[in-house]
Amino acid sequence: MDEKHIKFFSHFLGRDIDILISGHWGYPILMFPTSMGNYLQNRDFGLNNSVANLVNDGKVKLYNVDSIDFQSFYGQGLSPNVKIFNYNLYTRFIREELVPSIQRECSVHRIAVAGCSFGGYHCTNFALKYPDVVDYCFSLSGAFDIKSFMKGYFDDNVYFNNPIDYMQNQDGWKYNHMKIVLGTSDWDICKDDNINMSRILAARGIDHWYDEKKWASHDWPLWRMMFPEYVGKMVAGQL
Repeated sequence: MDEKHIKFFSHFLGRDIDILISGHWGYPILMFPTSMGNYLQNRDFGLNNSVANLVNDGKVKLYNVDSIDFQSFYGQGLSPNVKIFNYNLYTRFIREELVPSIQRECSVHRIAVAGCSFGGYHCTNFALKYPDVVDYCFSLSGAFDIKSFMKGYFDDNVYFNNPIDYMQNQDGWKYNHMKIVLGTSDWDICKDDNINMSRILAARGIDHWYDEKKWASHDWPLWRMMFPEYVGKMVAGQL
């Protein structure tokens, strides 16, 4: 696959963010890493390569973005209000700086987002917060409740970045266009999180695909199996 590493300066974060771009053309998929992972993680663990045929054929283009986990949820010594404040800046960087660049580069209005484990939180939260710029959301073994990081702290930033809270009060019609996949497995440590998220979406009348695989654990072999299936269905118009 064609690969290009760029540094994208964020005015919200006040620094460069590393991004790995894979492919020469195609529908853009913005990909988030797992807990404390970086922009190379999905490539290094073979997730990118699982859709190499679609990338090489110009069907999809992958944008693997760095996280700021060490400056937010996993920031040692940071108070909860600083953690969530920084993370909210990160979501604004994605929405107001990075996504417009991807839209221009790929000549699209809406994009796809994807992530495994905590990356599933990142992509799902972004898609549900900003449905105006997302058509597809692929969460692979995601978890969707950030309260454990907050040590009892709660404010508007926590609420509006915690899907299991704010989605209980959202209008379902906002998501009529979006294809949402909640991928999990019977041995997945995040299975209950996905069941709960699926129930919340269903209660709001939001169509989605809850996909529970068999005999697989919360790890890269499962995600390398899921990702090409979901992306392949997207490309084929079968979602």
